[in-house]
Amino acid sequence: MGQKPITFLRQVVSLCLMPSLMDDPNIPSDVKERAQGILNGCKGSSLGSYSDSAGVEVIRRHVAEYIERRDGFPSNWEDIILCAGASEGIRGTMKMMIKHDNSIKPGVMIPIPQYPLYSATIAEFDLHQIGYYLNESTNWGLDISELERAYDEAKEVSNPKALVVINPGNPTGNVLTKENIQGVIKFAYEKKLFLFADEVYQDNVYAEGCKFHSFKKVVMEMGAPYNQMELASFMSCSKGYMGECGLRGGYAEIVNLDPQVKTMYLKSISAKLCPTTLGQAVMECVVNPPREGEPSYEQFIEEKKAVLSSLAERAKMVAETFNSVPGMSCNVVQGAMYAFPQIMLPEKAVQAAKAAGQAADVFYAFQLLENTGICIVPGSGFGQRPGTYHFRTTILPQPELLKTMLEKFRDFHSNFIKLYE
Repeated sequence: MGQKPITFLRQVVSLCLMPSLMDDPNIPSDVKERAQGILNGCKGSSLGSYSDSAGVEVIRRHVAEYIERRDGFPSNWEDIILCAGASEGIRGTMKMMIKHDNSIKPGVMIPIPQYPLYSATIAEFDLHQIGYYLNESTNWGLDISELERAYDEAKEVSNPKALVVINPGNPTGNVLTKENIQGVIKFAYEKKLFLFADEVYQDNVYAEGCKFHSFKKVVMEMGAPYNQMELASFMSCSKGYMGECGLRGGYAEIVNLDPQVKTMYLKSISAKLCPTTLGQAVMECVVNPPREGEPSYEQFIEEKKAVLSSLAERAKMVAETFNSVPGMSCNVVQGAMYAFPQIMLPEKAVQAAKAAGQAADVFYAFQLLENTGICIVPGSGFGQRPGTYHFRTTILPQPELLKTMLEKFRDFHSNFIKLYE
């Protein structure tokens, strides 16, 4: 998508891979210091060694310090598990939910629309998916009454064990208020649900009046008895301003886990040996970036601000454009990297899709791809209320390219509607 890598991250990783570059006078001293710190934490001072299954200890300690700075509450480094992207951390934690009693499956509550990692993992682990609908009319708000409805219905066929919340939202781009998070925490506590807080887009908040609040911070602020809840939160270096998806870095912070369960959890992740050490090195840069006064600071801040301000501009552009197209509506993209517009499809288009053996939004997406080269993901891949049609598109193309894409999109949609009216 044309986003330039953050110089500091790439320099640190390069030095970790090629320590002989430490002698290069052109590389800033703080980069050398971070790289040396990582290598000192590795066995044999090499990224080529296996690390501990939960990750390099010094990086886990720095993750805990980062969370402490962010939330204002203590974080225990032994609760930090480094992982190959947040996905691996989510899967490893969800594995703890597997326990079938008398053929009643454990249930996992997930938002609809949702990120398909969850539905796929639930199916793979033979758990029961409990979907709760986000409220499109309130900018994809999370209604506690809807959580209650989904929970009560699921109780008859499963044993609800966990609640997943994605904040900021993927694919919906919504950002939860602190009051909303408090309501979710009270609900999860009352129902004795393990809380999964997918917070990988915590740096990506754009809309005025919106702010990221971590579930860990809100739980701690609420005090007893909520601060004793089992909670896992997840972060990744694939999102934010970093965009280092292929290097596969992430972490999970798992708090208040029963000690015996934690022992088994650590044993289960040890079967995979360790997360990629390259990804761990990137996560070190995310949680321990250049500080004011260090040689890399100004360039780092400039690059970070440039990425996030450009994403904010594109988030606005995407929503405004889709809302100006007849037969299409799009909520404000408050955060994350996606828009999830609704399209009103004529009945003739729905029938044409049936004749082609496709869902209507899948049919629309293929027509768009064939006619314009633009690739979107149909809403049915994420889940949506019956009778509605959506798609997810990213805000990642650079501004000029995005403008071109949106113009092509507008023309296609108009022609598509005329064809099937």
